[in-house]
Amino acid sequence: MTAQPHDGLLVGEDGLARCSWHAGLPEYQRYHDEEWGHPVVDDRRLFEKICLEGFQAGLSWLTILRKRENFRRAFDGFDFERVARYGVADVERLLADAGIVRHRQKIESTINNAARAIELRDEFGSLAAYFWGFEPAPDQRPKIVDLSHLKANPTTEVSKALSKDLKKRGWTFVGPTTVYAFMQAMGLVNDHLQGCCLREPVEAKRMRLERPEAPRDTGPLKRASRPSPA
Repeated sequence: MTAQPHDGLLVGEDGLARCSWHAGLPEYQRYHDEEWGHPVVDDRRLFEKICLEGFQAGLSWLTILRKRENFRRAFDGFDFERVARYGVADVERLLADAGIVRHRQKIESTINNAARAIELRDEFGSLAAYFWGFEPAPDQRPKIVDLSHLKANPTTEVSKALSKDLKKRGWTFVGPTTVYAFMQAMGLVNDHLQGCCLREPVEAKRMRLERPEAPRDTGPLKRASRPSPA
């Protein structure tokens, strides 16, 4: 591996440049190549990711990634209908599970957020319709996504707006930095760096994506409340 710290890229043995955060670790590179930034409209995957981003707080994503299958097993595949019914016994079961992050507040937050996810689904038709309603408009995105831009912008005005709306709806562990990491991972934005071999393929997927829409009777989606670009 050859690091190019000035541009945040790492050239692999295959000769391809990638975002350097995968650090050449095989499982992390697979996540970078096959998942990160690829647009997701599946409700269960969206719920899983926003919960795991909450568990990541204070930790590294690699730590969570290595425990992800354990989390899936422990939380019934992040079926939010089932998780919303968890009670005290389930919390104690999860606190005793060494395969996950045993943090009471984060576990209880996931159960709470499952109930809130059902409310969102019922209001907007799907979690996907709600979250994709916060996809930034093109004029709210940088012309070039480089390392200096990402370092200077761990949050955005849109991630702040989404975080604020989720909190108003009763969600927890959804601060603007956590929410922006979720947006990056689920493809609501494409933050593969300029020069990364995945930037163009991911953008092509985003261009082909049929965005989910909320039923007409839900009123204007939150897209209308996005902050205007400076």
